[in-house]
Amino acid sequence: MRALAIAATGMNAQELNVEVIANNIANINTTGFKRGRAEFTDLLYQAERTAGAAARGSDTVVPEGINVGLGVRAAAVRNVHTQGALAQTDNKLDLATIGPGWFKIDSPDGETLYTRSGAFNTDSAGRIVTIDGFLVQPAISVPDQTVKLTINQDGKVFALVDGQAAPQEIGQLTLATFANEAGLTPLGNNLFRETEASGAATNGVPGEPGFGTIRQGYLEDSNVDPVKEITELISAQRAYEMNSKVIQAADDMLATTSKGLR
Repeated sequence: MRALAIAATGMNAQELNVEVIANNIANINTTGFKRGRAEFTDLLYQAERTAGAAARGSDTVVPEGINVGLGVRAAAVRNVHTQGALAQTDNKLDLATIGPGWFKIDSPDGETLYTRSGAFNTDSAGRIVTIDGFLVQPAISVPDQTVKLTINQDGKVFALVDGQAAPQEIGQLTLATFANEAGLTPLGNNLFRETEASGAATNGVPGEPGFGTIRQGYLEDSNVDPVKEITELISAQRAYEMNSKVIQAADDMLATTSKGLR
């Protein structure tokens, strides 16, 4: 009975759906996190009667066919890159991007990675780094005895050194955008990798056309909506239960059939 296999694919799909929702809820307080959404497609159809075929004993054609679906499969887990709310921290090295754009990060093996989490700090050499110690591109070093660090909306970094009358510009932050942000590969630690699906990174200065602006002293919260996630969790749970009912019903029908043949 095909219903058993079809319902099993539905249960597998909803299991994946719940896993994605669970990951969203787990990262509800993760800075710069982008929620995932499971995408599904229907499987091949088994044609038992083809629409448009010649009708038996007539010059007309069959107006409707019989195509029995074979279930569902997971097609993708899409990261939804909508803007998260801003949380004020007043930390001079906490940066949020308002609008399109990703901070560029140097991984330990020299690969350029991308993040929306602007929770930065300085290392022992005064260079701006992530909380994991990865260097922010382009490299900017904060001078010793800096008493005030200012980063404007255009990404220019100014440092007021003790004993100086005016701040000096010490660097320029840049951002990267992609033709297809959903094609970026999530790596964990708030980092993403460029892929062929995402397209090559387009680099630019904050505030330029097509690029967002920088907000100092703020962090971008995750874009997870707890009410929406709970609603989708309940829906996935009900769908899972309905597929299990189909399996139970199909099993009962098979049991009835086998009893009748005895």
